[in-house]
Amino acid sequence: MTDTIYYLATMPFESACQINILPEEHPAAQLHGHSYLASVRVPMELSGSNEPDGFAEEPVAFLMEHLQKTIAPLNYTLLNNHLSVPTDENLARWVHQKIDLQGIDRVAIQSTHDSGVDLDRQGHAHIWRRYRFEAAHQLPNVPEGHQCGRMHGHGFEVILHANQDLDREQEQADMGVDFARMDQLWQPLFEQLDYSCLNDIDGLENPTSEVLANWIWQRLRPTFSQLSWVTVYETHTSGCHYNGEHYRIWKEQRFESALKLNWVAEYDRRRKLHGHSYLIRLHLTAELDEVMGWTVDYGDVKALFKPIYKQLDHQRLDQLDGIEDADVTHLLYWIKDKMADALPQLDRIDLFETLGCGAVLCWGEEGPALPD
Repeated sequence: MTDTIYYLATMPFESACQINILPEEHPAAQLHGHSYLASVRVPMELSGSNEPDGFAEEPVAFLMEHLQKTIAPLNYTLLNNHLSVPTDENLARWVHQKIDLQGIDRVAIQSTHDSGVDLDRQGHAHIWRRYRFEAAHQLPNVPEGHQCGRMHGHGFEVILHANQDLDREQEQADMGVDFARMDQLWQPLFEQLDYSCLNDIDGLENPTSEVLANWIWQRLRPTFSQLSWVTVYETHTSGCHYNGEHYRIWKEQRFESALKLNWVAEYDRRRKLHGHSYLIRLHLTAELDEVMGWTVDYGDVKALFKPIYKQLDHQRLDQLDGIEDADVTHLLYWIKDKMADALPQLDRIDLFETLGCGAVLCWGEEGPALPD
């Protein structure tokens, strides 16, 4: 597949809301509030339009400015004054309609740390809900000396993703899959998994992230047809997606780096030496190893990336050997070039300078979006 660059911007806002179409006893039917995150994404080549002034020079800053102007009327207000049923999905559609920018590829609303919605370019919504459980496990088939062969434990996180395509001609079409319904479906699995040793559970004798994601999928999908992906975080920095057919894993790290941009205008503050705490996320697609129970060992991904990481962390990025400039676009292509031979399963890299603001380089299937 060809390379595609996407630019992303994320902005917070505070609002109150009330979902009046829910039963009175439902918590969201009461007046309440959220610390929201709104995100937009556009491809490098804005589809169906010419690049607007300012986009080519600094696409992330350009998106941040437009997103800020769009959500400003929502900040510290009652959302019901702007849209009649302010669900996450309807709010995402509102942002997409109001933002003064063509070619939007994705709009996301995250209403809490544990729930949100992604609206894709076709206007299809995908909601997600995050859950946690505490458990022990060990991997029985790893080589002798591998740390995961020892009994240990994690605070696992699971995200359930669901298709949320509402039929606008149906009565009360503003409400589709309710988060409370997802909570009900998850509860029996939570009771099995929480404070357990996963190896003792039928079907989890080799409890890798991939096996666990499959195990959850098999138990939820028959009664939850909207389920589109299961995401399992084994740690805060690594995990696996599964959609009933394909596995995708990711490994992320942070690096602290300095840079200055040489191509921006003389008055631009980014010409000065400055720095960021970067987040990089490496995504990989591979077939499941039936014996090991994984696609690629997270430890191997980290080890193979280490030589590149050492060139990035606590360094001057604009002085990297062979890089034209240190903006996120050039950094992504530089990293891809350095990793191509060492990690052929790699097919996507996310790079963020600040929370939810940065770029994605993708040359494979995308998989579901991860929350900020």
